[in-house]
Amino acid sequence: MTTSPCLPRDAKEIAEMLGDVANDFSGKTVLMAGGMGFLGRYFQGVFEYLNHNVLAEPCRLIIADNMITAGKAGEALTDSGNFEFSQVDVSGGFEVEGPVDFVINLAGIASPYYYRAYPVETLDVAVNGTRHLLDLARDKGARFTFFSSSEIYGDPDAKHIPTPESYRGNVSCRGPRACYDESKRLGETLCYIYHDTYGTPTNTIRPFNVYGPGMQEADYRVLPNFASCIKGSRTLKVYGTGNQTRTFCYVTDAINGFLRVVARGVPGEAYNIGNPTPEISVFELVEEIEKVLGKSIDKEVIEYPDSYPADEPNRRCPDIVKARRQLDYNPQVTIADGLKRFFEWTDETYVGEE
Repeated sequence: MTTSPCLPRDAKEIAEMLGDVANDFSGKTVLMAGGMGFLGRYFQGVFEYLNHNVLAEPCRLIIADNMITAGKAGEALTDSGNFEFSQVDVSGGFEVEGPVDFVINLAGIASPYYYRAYPVETLDVAVNGTRHLLDLARDKGARFTFFSSSEIYGDPDAKHIPTPESYRGNVSCRGPRACYDESKRLGETLCYIYHDTYGTPTNTIRPFNVYGPGMQEADYRVLPNFASCIKGSRTLKVYGTGNQTRTFCYVTDAINGFLRVVARGVPGEAYNIGNPTPEISVFELVEEIEKVLGKSIDKEVIEYPDSYPADEPNRRCPDIVKARRQLDYNPQVTIADGLKRFFEWTDETYVGEE
């Protein structure tokens, strides 16, 4: 019985989006580090759907996670006969018997609240964990995919919005965000070195603000925060000025893009995966939520709490021309539809307690 929050409609939709790309996983073995997090558990649901409905031969999925931020997501164990789970910290290495075709490194601490709380662990998994997994991929002759972050770009100037993969970034090596931003940049460097030196087929994915069912209520990112407040009939707390802008990518569009990179990314290349439109402010996001819910929402602007790392980028918007041209990646879910699906799920799942 899978513990994945992946909605059946979403799994079917992702399979249809993938088309013949899905067949690249038939009969293959995938090692997924960090597989009990938000994205990892959605991957589980998609692979389970593919195994039962699409693939000629099932895909074997090996899941590794140290459960440091898995929370309630990790209380039950995924097991569909073709899935295996190991509670292990890949920062210290990880061995797998038998062939491995794909290594997906999702291991990391992505929420600003949690990487502020675990700065050493955040850096360690992105650097040492990635190095160990690259060694495993090299030994097995596997394709390797590293999940980086849009935060490696730091705070781009207006000339680099939307932000292409060629932008080198405006990032500080000091401060509370550096453990995350700089470790992801170093992880990307390791991927480049292993591809350039050893010929390991590596790819880097830079996700942009992915959201959907499965995000923990205590994740502390904007949409889970808002959903929890709405469920508990509390006033929304908008950090900073509320004028900072983002684009939001519903999880089906994201997983489709991710799997296209995993299966068919050009070796050595990095890809932005996200939805480039609409780029909206936090205030405008609240307005979109009000439209979806059909009611007005109380909100107040507050300073960033001490637990939230400073130097938040003012704008974040991906240029996805590269993924469109090389991988035929085309996001399809509108902000209204994605928010509707997300809030329907949180209304059933979240408890609304502060």
